[in-house]
Amino acid sequence: MTAPRPAKPAGRNVAAGPNVVRQSRGGGGNSRRGFFLALLLVAVVGAFAITRAVQNGSRTAAPIVVPPATAAAGARPVGYTLGSPTAPVEILEFADFECPLCGQYASVTEPDVRRQLIDAGLARYRILDIQVTQAHQNSPAASLAAACADEQGKFWPMHDRLFEGQNDWNTQATNDPRPVFEGYAKQLGLDVTRWGQCYDGRKYLSRLAVNRAEADRVQIPGTPAFVIGDRLLQGTPTFDAIKAMVDSARARAGSAPPVAAR
Repeated sequence: MTAPRPAKPAGRNVAAGPNVVRQSRGGGGNSRRGFFLALLLVAVVGAFAITRAVQNGSRTAAPIVVPPATAAAGARPVGYTLGSPTAPVEILEFADFECPLCGQYASVTEPDVRRQLIDAGLARYRILDIQVTQAHQNSPAASLAAACADEQGKFWPMHDRLFEGQNDWNTQATNDPRPVFEGYAKQLGLDVTRWGQCYDGRKYLSRLAVNRAEADRVQIPGTPAFVIGDRLLQGTPTFDAIKAMVDSARARAGSAPPVAAR
């Protein structure tokens, strides 16, 4: 026995069905095409904006590279001095502005060295700034900031400010330390326009190559390092250790006997 055919549902327009479906597909297709075109446009504009941002960032944040030490052949380092040029002993420091131990020495020990040895006329001070490791990418920029401050007689105030604010501009903090340095220049009362022209022109970058060549000659393995008389002192020495070396150098030079620290 053949099963009876099911009756057609009432009210269903079979003939009209395909037409309705085609109309629905046509409208959805246009909508989706418009959506994808809009999405593509947004992607293209976004990619362009990102590319421009990266390009702009690479221009402003490119690290400053020190010339090779061979570029300093025959040149003698000058550095930055503090104290009387006729003092019987010189304390020579090799320092990297981005070196944390240099920052520690500058804030803890160096103030006593300046007050009790330099200001007292027992020694003069000279610093040669170097980039001790390529990991300190912002160190050459800091050296430029200090050199350009020196043009206006403010090396030592900038020296102090750079070490005080080391965590604000070091490689871990930013890939573009210039705005921080410019802020320091303003704080120190420098002619900021003149300072900026000096900094952007990389005017004193060659000094770092000369200093690096001298550090290699003296065989400085790291910073801070000190040469007092004919002796090398490494690490972060105490004031007493530096004073003992100054006293010894003065004695060997035939100077007056050691003076008690004040």
